[in-house]
Amino acid sequence: MFDAKYPFISAYLKGEEAKIITSEHVNSMSTASNIQDALGAIRETDIGSYFEELDAKSFDDVDGYLWRYFAQRINYIDSFKLLPEDILKISKAYLAKYDVLNIKATLQNISTGKKSHMIPIGIIHNNGLLNKLSAAQNLDNITKILTRCKLGNYIPALEGYATTGETKSRFLAEAKLDSEYYKNLLKIARDIKDGSILSKAIGLSIDMANLQVVSRAIIEGMGLNATAYTFPEGYTITNKVARELLSCKLTELPQRLESAQYQYVAEEILNSYSKTNRVTAVDEIIDKYKFSLLKEMLSPRVLSPLVMVWYLILKEFEMRNLRLILKTIADGIPMEEIKEYLVL
Repeated sequence: MFDAKYPFISAYLKGEEAKIITSEHVNSMSTASNIQDALGAIRETDIGSYFEELDAKSFDDVDGYLWRYFAQRINYIDSFKLLPEDILKISKAYLAKYDVLNIKATLQNISTGKKSHMIPIGIIHNNGLLNKLSAAQNLDNITKILTRCKLGNYIPALEGYATTGETKSRFLAEAKLDSEYYKNLLKIARDIKDGSILSKAIGLSIDMANLQVVSRAIIEGMGLNATAYTFPEGYTITNKVARELLSCKLTELPQRLESAQYQYVAEEILNSYSKTNRVTAVDEIIDKYKFSLLKEMLSPRVLSPLVMVWYLILKEFEMRNLRLILKTIADGIPMEEIKEYLVL
């Protein structure tokens, strides 16, 4: 049956999509000599109008305000009386990624003894327990918070970390947390409108994550040890396929991939790494092609929960770009040096 709520939310979110930062705005910001001038160049965008009423002088100011902005946008949309139930479900499931990021930050706190930045978004934050999570001294403290927030499904991912606390153990726990997040997101996708399309989009995201792990592992000489950090839920690059790919050289990787799209991504990784000799080139290229693939799949969808998924992805990349631009300006680095890292 047709849900009359979908035309409203589709029109609203597509209208918001028209207010994001574009390549033209980036060109305008490239001539700015300070953060305030850069923000002035985007005043007609939604995020720019938000900053007009704030006194953001340093990058740390900007970073804090950006997360508040994102949280406000999500809370505002979630408060709509005409919001379809499926959109609320997928919004909450998608944003659990920030709970995962905050759990990872806490593991790093325990491992290094240094406080990591916590993101004020997610179930733990909404329950008023984010500061308590940040102050957690051990795994028992974390599990109690997860239990209170009904996030107990993430607790098994932390098993094993309790006895060692070594870097390898932390990385393994982080991979298990990500895997559980993907699993939960796929479960939600099965029960919503257009869930099959969303499941494919999630699978493609996992493919990109696995290709990222494989590429970095090959460059860093990790071999089959990196299999533990891959994800089984991929659309075509499952952890079984990833294991097979880990045995090849970076020059062989494009030919070993079945998808023509993924072959092209692997070729770009190979070319970029050959020129720069930087392993971070892998992350930059994966981000760009992940965005492109998801845009192609999700952006045209209307009258569907997928409009919310695409909106969240779009806003995340907008914030990523703005953070990179403003950090560059704050550090006095020429904009030309980072333009290729922007995802537009």
